[in-house]
Amino acid sequence: MEELKMSYDLAPTTKINDYKIALSGYSKISEFLNKKVNENKKKNIILVIECYPATNLKELREGLIDHLSPQNIINSDENAMDSKDLNEKIKDTVTNDRVFGVMSHYQLKDFFPNVENVSKKIETLDGLTIVYGTGATLLAPNSDILIYADMARWEIQLRYRAGLPNWRQDNSEEDPLRKFKRGYFFEWRMADRLKKEVLPVSDFVMDTNMKDDPKLISKEDLLKSLKKLTKQPYRTVPYFDASVWGGQWMKNHFNLPDNGKNYGWAFDGVPEENSLYFKFGDIRFEIPAMNLMLFYPKQILGTRVFSRFGADFPIRFDYLDTMHGGNLSLQIHPLTEYIKNKYGMSYTQDESYYILESTKNSSVYLGLKSNIDKKQMEKDFVAAQKGEIRFPDEKYINNFPAKKHDHFLIPAGTIHCGGPDTVVLEVSATPYIFTFKMWDWGRIGLDGRPRPLHVREGLDNLQYQRDTQWAQDHLINCFKDIREDNHEKLEETGLHSELEFIETERHWIKDVGNFNTHKSVNMLNMVEGEKAIVQSPDNKFEPYEIHFGETFIVPSGIENYQIKNESKSDKIAIIQAFVRDTK
Repeated sequence: MEELKMSYDLAPTTKINDYKIALSGYSKISEFLNKKVNENKKKNIILVIECYPATNLKELREGLIDHLSPQNIINSDENAMDSKDLNEKIKDTVTNDRVFGVMSHYQLKDFFPNVENVSKKIETLDGLTIVYGTGATLLAPNSDILIYADMARWEIQLRYRAGLPNWRQDNSEEDPLRKFKRGYFFEWRMADRLKKEVLPVSDFVMDTNMKDDPKLISKEDLLKSLKKLTKQPYRTVPYFDASVWGGQWMKNHFNLPDNGKNYGWAFDGVPEENSLYFKFGDIRFEIPAMNLMLFYPKQILGTRVFSRFGADFPIRFDYLDTMHGGNLSLQIHPLTEYIKNKYGMSYTQDESYYILESTKNSSVYLGLKSNIDKKQMEKDFVAAQKGEIRFPDEKYINNFPAKKHDHFLIPAGTIHCGGPDTVVLEVSATPYIFTFKMWDWGRIGLDGRPRPLHVREGLDNLQYQRDTQWAQDHLINCFKDIREDNHEKLEETGLHSELEFIETERHWIKDVGNFNTHKSVNMLNMVEGEKAIVQSPDNKFEPYEIHFGETFIVPSGIENYQIKNESKSDKIAIIQAFVRDTK
């Protein structure tokens, strides 16, 4: 397996050959901007740096702004609503729950009460004026030089854990789950709305992910690079995280650093949170993968999918590794009407577990046992949540053995979790934050706090009719042959019903397999084999190399493509997911 270990690409990068400018480091960027300022013939110049929340403004001030020797410096954050009034305004959005909020529809301008007066003052200032921070463009809409400073969501989460407070908050020591919730439901939503307006009219875009090592490119080069991905297969940059149940398989097979911890999660194929890497000469530039959805959603998703989901990427893949680890939490995802009414989401998380690796101990908990005492089970869930008893899972919940290439379907409302010694490729819809944990085996989280449970919400969504026989008939290995010839075998593998929008198919490929996007964006993963080439039968894009375990995306507009087996093995297997046509 050593070849597999070394082939998984931890930093998939798209090379851009034709570009205007790419700079790295504060020194070179400040030198460049000083030159741009000096070239401007105006007496009074306004330079604006619009910053995504979590940008290190102190670093930006000391590393760049002070070196430009401006006559006036204005931090936009200092002109925003104070934290007390802000919290009162958004309390219904953030809620008191540790994990769940309500999706915000706020605009950033809603939190700047004195924009007009500040804007007028800025217009009267002499010399070079620099306005920077989140909301800088609201205060200075008429800039001479405009820079958008962007940041990836995984980096934001790491900064939360390291003590970064939320925007306009003094909460550096607060529970990181609550910080993430505030970012997810509130800050990122309004920041993305402003980004969609500001970035296309910016002059430059700055990557602020690496401490003291920013990168700067032109806005035109960024948009051109994003557009390039709408016409070819691409990967997002995966990231890996520890968990209380995490295993060791990914560490050994994906060439991950041995940090003394487990890697329970792999976010490989989660455009909401993953990044994209572009290479301009010797400079690697990182941006949120969601930028593709902000600026080219129809080209990626396809018109049919865009008309249903807007600019949301509706499918995600990730890994759950419990090899030499423990069970996941027993959990339920909300029904569509429930998530819509309570949290403002238009669709829910139907999902499936595709088993990538297993041992004789591997299993999946799925559905209720037949003929259980429902009222007693509910009492036991509540008592276990209070710490009064250990929840007797063996009395109520099915625990099915799992082997490699099994596929377990998990429609919303079905109680489930992965068992030990199991590597799961999770295929699901994207509202992944909405998981009602019912029982977590009495564990404490890696942060030293009890893991949050939502028993009442779970019981409100639990579908009691999904018992042992129902699960066996409808949820386990529901494979259906579509076609087979000398080159490949194609099977339908799920999801469960006409109520769920994701369709999954498995291709067993001997030499070359033929694929159709089905007028939808495709998300795929190579679940068997070492190497393959994604190619266009009519040369619409350059051949794209993929390896075992890598998730990749094919935009809707490609329509037809092929995958060629380049492995030593006789055949490879590819899981393909797309939004089914419900007509």
